[in-house]
Amino acid sequence: MCRHLAWLGEPRSLSSLVLEPEHGLERQSYAPRRQERGLMNADGWGVGFHDEQGQVRRWRSARPLWAEPSFASVAPVLRSGAVLAAVRSATVGMPLEESAAAPFSDGGRWLLSHNGKVDVGVLPATHEAESVCDSAVLAAHVFAEGVDRIGEVVGKVAAADPGAYLNLLLTDGERIVAITWGDPLSYLVEPDGVAVASEPWDDDPRWVDVPDRHLIEVTRDRGVTVTSLE
Repeated sequence: MCRHLAWLGEPRSLSSLVLEPEHGLERQSYAPRRQERGLMNADGWGVGFHDEQGQVRRWRSARPLWAEPSFASVAPVLRSGAVLAAVRSATVGMPLEESAAAPFSDGGRWLLSHNGKVDVGVLPATHEAESVCDSAVLAAHVFAEGVDRIGEVVGKVAAADPGAYLNLLLTDGERIVAITWGDPLSYLVEPDGVAVASEPWDDDPRWVDVPDRHLIEVTRDRGVTVTSLE
């Protein structure tokens, strides 16, 4: 399992989103509060964001997030209004390498993180993936099938692998799209934007839990929409 978060709104520093919250991703890498499978997320991390020109930038590592002083030194000055970050707990048998850490990219504007596991044998081998790990292969499949069909795509993968956990979190810089399938997500509406995360980064009572098997979409003009997939 993994932990991940996305932010869409006014630009915030990467530090304020990833490192500074009391129960943010850095702490979740060694002491998650809501994770049901796995105790730590020390098998890598990644942050992706859209810069002022709308270009995707990524910083990924196979090291634990808490062991990255170089990221901590620059994160306060890196700012974006569209961010996707994750810490990784690798599926058993999957490689420990930078390319296996989310977020994954479609080579354009989309970034994707997967919290869960899936049998790669049920996924097409024809899509070029960034790594042989299950999350990367799943990301390549979602990108190839189309993000706008994500609910249908996840449903078909789940039918082929009933034991799969398929929580997905994506952004293209203009919206956040997420699926709960096996684990919940939570979202927080702030005056300057919306955060969606595996678990709240603090104890603010405004966090809203998204039930299992739902799709959540966040846009700059329409706010948050939650739809059942069943």
